[in-house]
Amino acid sequence: MTDSMNMPIAARLARPELLELTPYESARRIGGQGDVWINANESPFNNNELDKLNRYPECQPVSLINAYADYSKVSADNIVTCRGADEAIELLIRAFCVPAVDSIACFGPTYGMYAISAKTFNIGVTSLTLTDDYQLPNAFAQQVENAKLVFICNPNNPTGTIMDKDTIEAAIAAMPNAIVVIDEAYIEFSAQYSVADLIPKYPNLVVLRTLSKAFALAGARCGFLMANTDIIDLIMRVIAPYPVPLPVQQVAEKALSANGISLMQQQVEALKVQGNKLSATLTEFGAKVLPANGNFILAEFEDVERVADALKQAGIVARAYKDNRLASRIRFSFSSPADTDRLIATFNTLGK
Repeated sequence: MTDSMNMPIAARLARPELLELTPYESARRIGGQGDVWINANESPFNNNELDKLNRYPECQPVSLINAYADYSKVSADNIVTCRGADEAIELLIRAFCVPAVDSIACFGPTYGMYAISAKTFNIGVTSLTLTDDYQLPNAFAQQVENAKLVFICNPNNPTGTIMDKDTIEAAIAAMPNAIVVIDEAYIEFSAQYSVADLIPKYPNLVVLRTLSKAFALAGARCGFLMANTDIIDLIMRVIAPYPVPLPVQQVAEKALSANGISLMQQQVEALKVQGNKLSATLTEFGAKVLPANGNFILAEFEDVERVADALKQAGIVARAYKDNRLASRIRFSFSSPADTDRLIATFNTLGK
């Protein structure tokens, strides 16, 4: 076995120049002890009701990381917080992919930002197609063997379908020479399928999470990247000096408190009730509805343009697609009872 094969996978796959890079050390990362802080060219004036807003925040707020570690049951050493899972996707691409040389892989239809983020960095994209029931295709590992990063969204957006945990673990094991990124943005709606507990077992596993969906903090932009410490070290070499603003840290920690988690779980169950009502209405209307494992439903219509026009006339904005495989489908997010009733009324009128 060669020396390179004995290296941790993060070092083997990293952009070579990053292995020699000394990360920028902001004033907060350097730290210090004292009660007069004049090392960061900050203003001494706090002109806001929020305390310490005149000061730079921590790069990785310890209290926030610990709160998410407690919630996710993943060690704090294996967690980086960032500006939503979208930033985590870009951080992975920047850390591991050489422009005009390397590539990523993903399985469509899926979240579009994997490919978009790669292309904006001049990284190649191998796009494989999910099966008719939205599972991984046969012999997929051989088809993506040159990819540095392989993205799997589970539950998948926009289909709402899910792959069981054994399938995901088998995929991770089948691609030992790639970093397998499992995007669990919607995992709170199907918590039993999470693979976060496998991080100690697989050095090539990365799990992405967000507070945007079940935790109702889309506007805060707070996400988490979870992986082994070698990958975490590479990510910390390319991350911005202050990725998590202080107000975001505070609202995120509140959401991750015992009361916040309980509220999230109650709201997840309430959204599932609305999803079941919507699914029944769409099925009765004649749509083909995929099982929902997130906070949305993807429905296929015989006359999708008629449905889209009716929604527009009713002032309802749902998600339509131009992709050939999804051209006759519309995605509906679960919402409040009032929004669900309004949507149901629209379909009841359409059906007459």
